[in-house]
Amino acid sequence: MSIKSLIINKITARMFLRPFLWLHSACYRWISRFAIAANNGVHPKHSILNYEKWFCDNVKSGWCVLDIGCNTGILANKISPKASFVYAVDIDRNLIQKAHENNSADNIEYICADINSFDCRTEKAIDCIVMSNLLEHIEDRIALLKRLVHNVNWTEKTKKVFLIRVPALQRDWITVYKKNLGSEYRLDKTHFIEYTNDEFVSELAQAKITIVKMEIRFGEIYAVCQCL
Repeated sequence: MSIKSLIINKITARMFLRPFLWLHSACYRWISRFAIAANNGVHPKHSILNYEKWFCDNVKSGWCVLDIGCNTGILANKISPKASFVYAVDIDRNLIQKAHENNSADNIEYICADINSFDCRTEKAIDCIVMSNLLEHIEDRIALLKRLVHNVNWTEKTKKVFLIRVPALQRDWITVYKKNLGSEYRLDKTHFIEYTNDEFVSELAQAKITIVKMEIRFGEIYAVCQCL
């Protein structure tokens, strides 16, 4: 019997597999925290993923944008030179304060509110809704999407446009394996879902939102969507 078979077998697998899966998830979270600290308080994913550019590229010049889940306003600030106006909403008062301090612009209005109860009838008519890593934090996502479709003060000159970014469940095999075993697999414990492609398409369809184009980048779904 080899040393390898003595170390790795069904008995040791039953003992150590789940603890190692837990450690794998914990290491991901701690690596993110240390990376932010080492990068002067900014997550290095911003420069590596460059997801703000995708949103900016898909916002048309002169659009009025509603950025939901704006966090510290980095994306709203990046969009603002191209947009006529940006409403940026987040539930966390501390994040909104940081947005005011670090990412203010004359054409951005930061709003501290829960999007589930927020009065969507903004003064200026909206051309596009931006949701960057927001939907996965919402429990009743279809109800929210329907509410946005019907209650937002949409402009009449264009179709209702949604730019959406969400984490994909199928980003690697080990994530699916963790879920199948009932182990913690989420990137963030506040996520209600991490999407398969079919789940994402299904939820949007139930809200009568059509996907115009969709792609996968770094294990995340990026989608340009619209509805009439």
